[in-house]
Amino acid sequence: MNPHSVQMLIVLAFGFAVAGLLSSAYQLVTSRLPSFALLTTGPSLHSIAAVPLLIIAAPFLIMRNTLLGAREEGRRFQFVFLATMIAGFWSLMSGQVLVMSLRACGVV
Repeated sequence: MNPHSVQMLIVLAFGFAVAGLLSSAYQLVTSRLPSFALLTTGPSLHSIAAVPLLIIAAPFLIMRNTLLGAREEGRRFQFVFLATMIAGFWSLMSGQVLVMSLRACGVV
């Protein structure tokens, strides 16, 4: 496996890890599960503040909703596979942005 592939796997894992960490931190602070319903409160400061949280935590939320739906509703394999691919791509992109931000700050 070439070094670029290994780096992309690490970035993918980093994206999923930060998404899970952010979701767990939100749940710890508010005692509620984060969800995309945070955006449905209308134009308010609360919904604007929820956008960065949902952008970073989206892969975790997509996978949580998909796996719960597959277990409870019996969703088809194709739907679960497509949702997993979307969450993986989103995690890869958000992980790449986070790694680039850390590099720009001189942490990595």
